[in-house]
Amino acid sequence: MIKKNLKIFLLNSLVVLIIFLADRITKIYIIKLAEVENNFDIYVTSYLNFYLVWNQGISFGLFSTNESYAYGILSLIISIIIIIVLIMIIKEPNNFKKYSLLLVLGGALGNLFDRVNYYAVPDFIDFHIQNFHWFIFNVADIFISIGVICLIFAEIFFKNKD
Repeated sequence: MIKKNLKIFLLNSLVVLIIFLADRITKIYIIKLAEVENNFDIYVTSYLNFYLVWNQGISFGLFSTNESYAYGILSLIISIIIIIVLIMIIKEPNNFKKYSLLLVLGGALGNLFDRVNYYAVPDFIDFHIQNFHWFIFNVADIFISIGVICLIFAEIFFKNKD
């Protein structure tokens, strides 16, 4: 039983670590490119640009603020939410919902790391259709969003009959 639990723990940790590293690698690459280039705006396709912005809010720039006390409170709330997600992961059996929570945790840890190190989160993926631009986001935001969508899906279709 202990071996099985250790194996599950290591697998879960690996999922979170891969998400965290994918997020870190892409952010470091974009930040280094921005340091080299004065005018940093890479046109990938007619629908996708890479353009670095520093987000002091949460996902997709929501609740951005320049006030240090508000930033600190927001960071504290995010840290508490991460702890709650971690507790939910521990209590959840090894199923679809658990892996959805792992996606959220991996992305949230990536963004929290940036909040602590840079006092802002680097966002750089600019998806747009002609002149309509969606929020600029990063790889961690993608995993958080996919995880939340999967959690909603799990609640709708895999709801316990208890």
